Amino acid sequence: MFTKLATLRTIDESGAVLIVRLPDADSAERVAHAAIEGGFRALEITLSIPGAVELIRRLATRYAPDGVAVGAGTVLDGYAAYECIRAGAAFLVSPQLNPEMIRVANRYQVPTISGAFTPTEMLETAEAGADIVKMFPTENAGIPYAKAVLAPLAHVPVMPAGGVTVENVKEWFAAGVAGVGVGSAVTKAWQPDGDFTRVTAAARDFLVAVQDARR
Repeated sequence: MFTKLATLRTIDESGAVLIVRLPDADSAERVAHAAIEGGFRALEITLSIPGAVELIRRLATRYAPDGVAVGAGTVLDGYAAYECIRAGAAFLVSPQLNPEMIRVANRYQVPTISGAFTPTEMLETAEAGADIVKMFPTENAGIPYAKAVLAPLAHVPVMPAGGVTVENVKEWFAAGVAGVGVGSAVTKAWQPDGDFTRVTAAARDFLVAVQDARR
């Protein structure tokens, strides 16, 4: 199977991408290990993390043979896109439409999840060649906005990033999204007492909720 198609299938079948955005590489790496143990098969390591590219390299080397897609987030330009692809990133994510990022990714056949908010931005992102449109930001607009936007754009695979929880994930899928991006609800579960097994448990709970929501 083509690698790009395999990655998109992984994202589609899991229905969720874990957004790992933490202040340091050590905690981000520990969260990634714990979340994968909890069942996540698609993780976005944001470039806002110091040493993110090397972290992507380590995680991809370890987990890609097991079918885990380790992607790069906050990819703002073509240069960053190429560096992440060289490090082994299985997909690229941006908060905005950057045609150069998408162009580089398509050149090397790496899937892209590109940010957009308005209907115009979503269509422009799809027309630019993004595989998935990342609805961002979502915390304030939320589920009613997603439902309204997707009524005329149901053919566009849209994935909200932010504001998705175990409690509301069913409503997101009912609104018509193709998948969801989740962050703090899982990635910060360890912070009250430093117990990273809480991340594993939160990952399992979230993925069960996703499966239930898609039935």
